[in-house]
Amino acid sequence: MVSRLKRRVSYLAAILLGLIEGVTEFLPVSSTGHLLIAEQWLPRQSDLFNIVIQCGAMLAVLAIFWRRVLDLLSNWRAPVTRDYLVKLATAFLLTAVGGFALKMGGFKLPESIGPVAWATLIGGVAILCIEWRLRGRPVHDRITWLVVAAVVAAQIIAAACPGTSRSGATILFAMAVGLARTEATEFSFLVGLPTMFAAGGYELFRELKRGGAGGEQWDLLILGTVTAAITAFIVVKWLLRFVQSHTFVAFGWYRIVLGTFLLLLLPKIAR
Repeated sequence: MVSRLKRRVSYLAAILLGLIEGVTEFLPVSSTGHLLIAEQWLPRQSDLFNIVIQCGAMLAVLAIFWRRVLDLLSNWRAPVTRDYLVKLATAFLLTAVGGFALKMGGFKLPESIGPVAWATLIGGVAILCIEWRLRGRPVHDRITWLVVAAVVAAQIIAAACPGTSRSGATILFAMAVGLARTEATEFSFLVGLPTMFAAGGYELFRELKRGGAGGEQWDLLILGTVTAAITAFIVVKWLLRFVQSHTFVAFGWYRIVLGTFLLLLLPKIAR
């Protein structure tokens, strides 16, 4: 009876973590930060679990943008398309180099809530500041090299600071240098495809190589991954419509409230 109850709790935890990953991966609120927060109260999952459900969420982007990806690949000879692909590839490669440098430098994601709380709060203030600065300013729809540099910087900052939000940072940094909101969102998602799959594949390879899959509960992993993929698909479809007529100000206030709450809660959690 006790064993059956524990199993049900594990299934519920897998579903909840999949939902959190799917909802937060592409919103400017940070999936890594929310997963760290959730695991303070939910049964802690393996690193392999967290890696695979993140890749599951990325599958949602591929499912939504497959026509765009196919169009880019089939028309690569066209000058405009080739220019776009070169800039996508450059953003990915520079991000990969930056991420590799962090790994070689011994960087590890913190497992405590403190850094996440501060990044959540500071990120919220940054969103409000960027949105205020952009109000009424002219924008363009061209992916310039300045946009590429901004996106690379955003991805590396997000990798180094859990709670930042990769998608949120890349979209807002691109907007900060003049790119229109819709084009910034699309470029962020397309850059995120190779970036996240490569990072997830690398971490998955490392985890399997050191035997991290030996005691893995594959039914929970599959459940969490499917939940993350379905949820992310719904969220991305919604977000693509949302950015056409809304700002990210509401997400900025959400982050400020959540970050403040976590900082106030931190002394109790640390006990």
